[in-house]
Parts: sequence; C-alpha cells; structure tokens
Amino acid sequence: MSAAPIRVLVCDDQTLVRTGLVTIIGAQPDMEIAGECADGRTAVDLAEKVRPDVVVMDVRMPVLDGIEATRLLAGVGVRNPVKVLVVTTFNLDEYVYEALRAGASGFLLKDAPPDRLLHGIRTVATGAALLDPEVTRQLVGRYASRIRPAEDGPREVPLTPRELEVLRLIADGLSNSEIAAALVISQETVKTFVSRILAKLQLRDRVQAVVYAYRHGLAD
Repeated sequence: MSAAPIRVLVCDDQTLVRTGLVTIIGAQPDMEIAGECADGRTAVDLAEKVRPDVVVMDVRMPVLDGIEATRLLAGVGVRNPVKVLVVTTFNLDEYVYEALRAGASGFLLKDAPPDRLLHGIRTVATGAALLDPEVTRQLVGRYASRIRPAEDGPREVPLTPRELEVLRLIADGLSNSEIAAALVISQETVKTFVSRILAKLQLRDRVQAVVYAYRHGLAD
C-alpha cells in the first residue's frame, strides 16, 4: 500500500511564480496540490479548511504578509500547527529570519532548482526542519545581535561536549551528512545527537536550535 501523497498549499501573490510552483509540485507522484492563494489571510483561512501537510509561503504579500500568516499557522500557542516552508529572494533575508521565529519549519531561495524545492517539501513534511545552507550563515550571522540580546552572555547548557559540537555545526547550516563527514561519524549517529539536543533543550526543530545557539552565545 503506497503512502498518502503530501498535500501542499501554495501561497504567493505573483501569479507566474505561483503557477510555476503548482505545476512543479502537482507533477510529483508523491504530492498533490491542496490549494493555492495569493495572500496570507487567505492562506490561513484555506489551511483551516483543507489541512495541508505543508504550506509553501511567500513573504511579501498583500492583506496579510507571510510572516504574520506563518505565526497564525505555526506559531507558539497554535492548537493544530501547520508546517510552513518559506520561499524568498535573498534580499528579503531579514523577513525570512522573522518568519523562522514565527514558526516556519525552514526556508529556501526562490531561485533554488526544482529538485531542492521538492526535497524541501518532503523534508518539512516529515517533521524535520530545512535551512538552506547557502544563506544560513549570512541570515543568522547578520541578525545575531537581534537573536542574542546584548545583556545575554554564554550560559551553561545541559549538553555534552559532543552535543555542543553538533549544535554549533547545525548553527553553521550544515546538513546531517556534512556534520557526519566533519566529525567522522555516521549519519545515524548524527540523527541521534540532533534528537538528543532538541529533547534536552526542549526545541521543536533545527531552526529553533540555530536561534538557541546564537541567543546563548554558542555560535557567532
């Protein structure tokens, strides 16, 4: 028996971009389009009706922008959160940072190739987080002063030295395979470390782990 397809809601105010996303996603045998819309308010309302597995969300949109829509769909206190994958252009990286804080499970650049978009949707659908390694350092590094308030210094955290090492590599935007190569360990071992880190720090996903690392002075 085959697994149920990943149901995706596409939200982008640019008709050409939205149509392209819908076409690419809808052509995949393991995905189906749950709906499409052109503003954040409609995305929130539509998500409540169709309950997609993943929302592919633009940032700058009319009526309600992608950041506020993400907060309403996946933010703290949302009873039935929906996984949100933000897609943006590089010059909107500040908005992406705000979207991640609002509860997004990850982000991609709009000029990413289709296979990376599809991989991102599949990754987020499994409950994992996706940080585009090409811009993670620039994104989080540029706004590190906002993530970590000036009065906050490094704090003692309940992690082993190895777990701290893995957390720092996560904050650098490395994937599990890249962390495995850097530390000369298996990917399964990396997954175990990541799970332990998230559990010990009571974090939802890798996105929150990156923010935590900068906020507590564990990365720079």
